[in-house]
Amino acid sequence: MLRIVPVVALLALWVWAFIDCLTTPEDEVRHLPKVVWVIVVLFFPLLGSIAWLVAGKDRTRRRRVPWPSGPTAGYPEYERPRPLAPDDDPEFLASLKRGNEQHEDMLKQWEADLRRREEELRRGEGRDPKDDGAGS
Repeated sequence: MLRIVPVVALLALWVWAFIDCLTTPEDEVRHLPKVVWVIVVLFFPLLGSIAWLVAGKDRTRRRRVPWPSGPTAGYPEYERPRPLAPDDDPEFLASLKRGNEQHEDMLKQWEADLRRREEELRRGEGRDPKDDGAGS
């Protein structure tokens, strides 16, 4: 069991250094071209991995993120408005209310039309079936 631990640690170091070397941008690689570093780490797992971690990558440079300057600089919650969920968006809720009002108006018109037709049918039932409405 104790013999496996160093092998697993070496393998983990090698894989991590190899992936780090592959994913590092070209402008952050020091002393050798990136392709040479990949070959060194690949063919010399222990020494190449340690060399990459110590001397291969410029770890002092910080990536600069462009940040807008202005009265709210440094307060990202004021810089970029977050998208609102539909149930928090007042415009969306207002459009739902307008849609509901339109549907209710249409339903009221249909109900009134249905009542009118039912009244016409009731009034028509009292007529003589022989009278077809054509004047004789």
